[in-house]
Amino acid sequence: MLSNNNVISSTVATNGTTTANGHLIIPPNLKSTYKIASIPGDGIGPEVISATIDVLKALTKKLGTFELEFTDFDWGTERYLKTGRYTPQDYLQVLKEYDAILFGSVGSPSVPDHISLWGLRLAICQPLQQYANVRPTRILPGTKSPLANCQPGDLDWVIVRENSEGEYAGQGGRSHVGCEHEVATELSIFTRTGVRRIAQFAFSVAQNRPRKMLTYVTKSNAQRNGMVMWDEVVKEVAEDYPDVTVDHMLVDAMTVRMVLNPRSLDTILATNLHADILSDLAAALAGSIGIAPTANLDPTRKNPSMFEPIHGSAFDITGLGLANPVATFWTASEMLHWLGESEAAMSLMVAVENVCAAGIVTRDLGGQAGTKEVTDAVIQEILKIN
Repeated sequence: MLSNNNVISSTVATNGTTTANGHLIIPPNLKSTYKIASIPGDGIGPEVISATIDVLKALTKKLGTFELEFTDFDWGTERYLKTGRYTPQDYLQVLKEYDAILFGSVGSPSVPDHISLWGLRLAICQPLQQYANVRPTRILPGTKSPLANCQPGDLDWVIVRENSEGEYAGQGGRSHVGCEHEVATELSIFTRTGVRRIAQFAFSVAQNRPRKMLTYVTKSNAQRNGMVMWDEVVKEVAEDYPDVTVDHMLVDAMTVRMVLNPRSLDTILATNLHADILSDLAAALAGSIGIAPTANLDPTRKNPSMFEPIHGSAFDITGLGLANPVATFWTASEMLHWLGESEAAMSLMVAVENVCAAGIVTRDLGGQAGTKEVTDAVIQEILKIN
């Protein structure tokens, strides 16, 4: 999805599709104004979303080539505690009127996590068929990996996470609740269609990156049904991408490889649960979960895609002005790429990288700056654009 400098410009392929941000997609519908649904959510979500909107407004004003029209939605835990729902009944129809969704976080100590996750984030991703969760990871200028000998070019990955089924399918139940013989089941649902479409997406990502490498991750030695089917389908899809070098890892061994030999990896494909865990490890290895972006994509473009930072609601620092906005800035860059505004996306990331390189970073990256200081510095970099 991303080259070593976070940029792959858009080109039109012979079949009419567009290679943008490193994967084949249906061409974006370029507009003079894009409607963005803003869902700040909980914890530090409102802080980083507000900072990102300020940055995006400065960027669009400076470039003068398009506009972003934001609509804020109060879909979060506070609304849930008042109404019993995170969203209104017609929320899907509401979201379909927008070109993209900018999401902050969901989760609060006052509500069990499984209720908040299924009440908002998964309630958007799954019905809107945002089946490709894409998480680029690399070491930004001026930041450092905790791995002693890992240089910026040694860790440059894109993790492609299946985002619609698998371990997060929501199938299962509980019986004899509270009794000693209580039974709880959680079913992982894998479909050939679901695995094939995410595998095709991931191979397209790998094919459009310089190294043309893909590592797919399962646990098929122990999970002999769904994971074995995953292996079989990925191998079938691989035949259509002869220029991509493919290898396979069991998820436990993959954690070791990510730490000991990061240079050996490039594009990584995994199930909903495995990729969720591995991407948090990847963010930590790149320096901080505070810089990690996410794109929840519907590659068919029938529905709006949703863009969010990985870090979650982080109630321990909420309201202190300490939240790292870089993950959301990078997420916004991914959103701009997806909309087809790659020049703006690249300009935003250059500004972010310049600020990081200058040492204006938050405490999670070893700095002393707060959210506002980083945001103001990025805006000042944007104002320097020629």
